[in-house]
Amino acid sequence: MTVRYDCAELEERGKAINDAAEAVSRGDLVVLPTDTVYGIGCDAFSPSAVTSLLAAKGRGRSMPPPVLIPQVRTLDGIATGIPQAARDLAAAFWPGALTLICRAQPTLTWDLGDTNGTVGVRMPLHPVALELLGRTGPMAVSSANLTGRPAATTCAEAEEQLGDAVTVYLDAGPAQAGVPSTIVDCTVDPLRVLRLGAVPLDELRDVVPDLLDGEPVR
Repeated sequence: MTVRYDCAELEERGKAINDAAEAVSRGDLVVLPTDTVYGIGCDAFSPSAVTSLLAAKGRGRSMPPPVLIPQVRTLDGIATGIPQAARDLAAAFWPGALTLICRAQPTLTWDLGDTNGTVGVRMPLHPVALELLGRTGPMAVSSANLTGRPAATTCAEAEEQLGDAVTVYLDAGPAQAGVPSTIVDCTVDPLRVLRLGAVPLDELRDVVPDLLDGEPVR
C-alpha cells in the first residue's frame, strides 16, 4: 500500500517520518525531498532494497545510487582514505548540494551495484531528509524518476513516474534548487569534477584551487 504525506503539516510530519523510517527498516522504498530534487531511497545496507530501487528506476547495476548521510562525521564510517581536500569541501558545502566520490570502507556489508570500491556520499540540506536520515542512518538515494526522464522536482512528479513501487511519499513542496548535486571524484589527485550541478566550479575552487574541471548538467 502506498501513502503520501504532506510534511508541511507539523502534526502529519511526525507520523510521516515515523512511517517512512519503518518502511526503510522493512526494506521498502520511500520518496523524500532534498535540497536539489526529490529522491527515491532505501536502506543502504539492504542489497535487496537497493535492487528494488534500481528496478523501480529502470536502472542497472552499472549506475549505483549515492548514499545520503545525516551528519558529516558519518563520512568516516562509510569511506576510507579521505583526502584533506575532500574534507575541506565537506566542511564548506555540507549540508548541501555536493556529492563526494570516495573509497568505500572495505568492511561494510552492502551492495550498491558496480561501484569499483567507491561510494558517492552527500549530506543534504533539507530538514525532512535530515530528520529521516537521523532515524534510519545512511540511505541509498537516487533521483526520483524513471531513467531517461527528468528528475522530479515535486512529489507529484515522482509519484506519477514511480507509482506503487514506493511505499511512502514525503511531500514537502517543490524542490528548492531543481538541479542535481555537483559531483566531485575524491579518489584521484588532484580532485576532479565529474558533474557540475547546483554548486558552481568557482565556489569549489575557492576551497580547492587545483580542482580539475568537469562537464555542466545539461
